[in-house]
Amino acid sequence: MVLKIHGHAVAPLVRLVAEVCREKEVPYELVNVEVYKGEHKTPAFREFQPFGQVPYIDDDGFILYESRAICRYIAKKYASQGTPDLVPRDPKAEAIFEQAVSIETSNFYPFALGITTEKIIKKHRGLEPNEARLSDLVNNLKAKLDVYDVILGKQEYLAGGSITLADLFHLPYGTIVFEELGYDLLEDRPNVARWWKDITARPSWLAVKVEA
Repeated sequence: MVLKIHGHAVAPLVRLVAEVCREKEVPYELVNVEVYKGEHKTPAFREFQPFGQVPYIDDDGFILYESRAICRYIAKKYASQGTPDLVPRDPKAEAIFEQAVSIETSNFYPFALGITTEKIIKKHRGLEPNEARLSDLVNNLKAKLDVYDVILGKQEYLAGGSITLADLFHLPYGTIVFEELGYDLLEDRPNVARWWKDITARPSWLAVKVEA
């Protein structure tokens, strides 16, 4: 039975899961969820994703939600195919990987998501952005990316010499901030720019960049 991703095709984290499926050469079926009509908040959807968020997956009856957990599951279950070691298996390498994941979770995602919320999500809701908060978010992200530039000046990817999920986790909201919204945060950070050019050129991401 083909793995099913329940979500909206343009939702950032739905596209992330689809990207990892492609990295691991895992066929998938997108089961469309009409998020703009509130389908993800219905009792039928919440039976499988109690927080009413997309995506969740159904892998032959195994239900899993939270995109990072889904990506880890796919990378580990299909470890022998596609892009190798998206989750490293050596204990020390895995520890460095988890460190890199924590970097993304704590030092990138909150600020990129916040910028997206102020500039896009609020607009969809008919609200104006909080310019003071937006400025604070951008300045914080700049400071974090300065540290990224130091790290990436010493190694090719966040967890070392090979690409991992820690790098790929940046793709959905990084694309929104750097490309869709046009925040020029890479020009003065050459190591980040090199890394970003690398990960965004992957065929697996280009295939789902617009929609899963």
